[in-house]
Amino acid sequence: MQSDVLVIGSGIAGLSFALKVSSFCSVTLVTKKERTDTATNLAQGGIAAVLSKDDNFDHHVKDTLVSGDGLCNEEVVRLVVENGEERVRELIDLGVRFQQGKDGEEFDLGMEGGHSHRRVAHAFDLTGHEIERALLEKISQRPNVEILENHLAIDLLIASKASAGKMPPDKDKCIGAYVLDRITGKVETRLSKATVLCTGGCGKVYLYTTNPDIATGDGVAMAYRAGAQVANLEFIQFHPTCFYNPRIKNFLISEAVRGEGGVLVNAKGDPFMRKHDRRGDLATRDSVARGIDAEMKTSGADCVYLDITHRQPDFIRNRFPTIYTTCKKYGIDITREPIPVVPAAHYMCGGVKVDTWGETTLKNLFALGETACTGLHGANRLASNSLLEAVVFADRAARRLKELWPEYNQKPFATTGTWRDGAAGSIEENVLISHNWDQIRRLMWNYVGIVRREKRLLLARRRITPILTEIKEHFDDYLLTPDLVELRNLAVIADLIITSAGKRKESRGLHYIIDYPKRDDTNFRKDTLLSKKTNRI
Repeated sequence: MQSDVLVIGSGIAGLSFALKVSSFCSVTLVTKKERTDTATNLAQGGIAAVLSKDDNFDHHVKDTLVSGDGLCNEEVVRLVVENGEERVRELIDLGVRFQQGKDGEEFDLGMEGGHSHRRVAHAFDLTGHEIERALLEKISQRPNVEILENHLAIDLLIASKASAGKMPPDKDKCIGAYVLDRITGKVETRLSKATVLCTGGCGKVYLYTTNPDIATGDGVAMAYRAGAQVANLEFIQFHPTCFYNPRIKNFLISEAVRGEGGVLVNAKGDPFMRKHDRRGDLATRDSVARGIDAEMKTSGADCVYLDITHRQPDFIRNRFPTIYTTCKKYGIDITREPIPVVPAAHYMCGGVKVDTWGETTLKNLFALGETACTGLHGANRLASNSLLEAVVFADRAARRLKELWPEYNQKPFATTGTWRDGAAGSIEENVLISHNWDQIRRLMWNYVGIVRREKRLLLARRRITPILTEIKEHFDDYLLTPDLVELRNLAVIADLIITSAGKRKESRGLHYIIDYPKRDDTNFRKDTLLSKKTNRI
């Protein structure tokens, strides 16, 4: 099964890239569930860009660098920021309907934590859903784009491992992927001349997360196993305010609620963030998450509260219709009472290491969106910079592929064997998977969470090792299922996060370790880089 380009993932990065390259090549886009099952579709806040006369590039660059705590690549930050307005207007041309401002203003720009100016273009509190809708509508009109729903990538195909006989000269070239059809259970060999990883994040490696169930770190795990370099996986962003209710999971309360005046309070109704950060409730996410964590540990409470009841009810209902409706459904009228919230794993600031064109260290392999580590986010992502990064790098990767296409296109598709199940049997006891899944998520939450300690990291490493071994045995012994593929990826991601956290003996951004509470620019103002050549997995 061949196509010029294989795109793995159907969020904003994958769809944007596929739209652009479909003008000169054929595209197969695989997505593990339905095409709308993406983190993009859940994004509430919006897309940050310089869109008002009161703002400028330098302000946005500075805010991003401050949030990134000394680890951002300033060249990349400036590149992304300066391309922001053009990409936002391109989305509008594609049919995205951003909320307009009052008195004829083009945008109703939101304010979020860490930003010095209002610069977040939004579609009320369902921005990601609106972007996903418009992109899917456009891509469905492209005859040379094939979208395969319910297809889960298993492993990347690397020429040196896949080709029989003579070793190819470009042995580290990616030539496609093995893909599991979730409906039939068959493994398909999908060959391509360029492969693009847009699989999103890894939130499901933690017990509590705002991420959809698909967020199992597939792209990073596949790239790592194939030999690509990964970077900065110790920096996991915990969203400070996930709705605390046992009847609903993964529902976050947007950063924009605090941007519009929401105040974090404890059970007594007392504001507490000023004790932890002079910026108070509009501090960056790393600081707010640690402040909430400290408040909960001090009081023994299961949650804290986000109070926006001092704003007019009509304003709250109009600005946050989805949040208002969802909370009301579960018994909380946010115009009259504070919202119970807890921190939850939200965003992976590290990922597959890429250059300024989205190219990885493996030839013919690109990575975009949350799967990639571009250098933009550093040690802590600034709110609403993620959608911006996705569209900017999708554009750059598409332009790079177009430039390289004459070289790519003149070479024939590689040849490789089909997937062999051998004597593997069906896994009859799902507990073999569910038990390890639960172990990993609890291990990561308790030992590698918001606040870390060196002893806990060492214990986590000791406990993940036999889990990795057992999962490998399951993978070798049984016919593949989606749950087994995802479990294998989660275990690899967990080990990479533990290893990365253990290497960074300082506190910076999202990585706070009690044993090394200070930032150490002399020794650690650098990326944490891992590859199969340097790491033990």
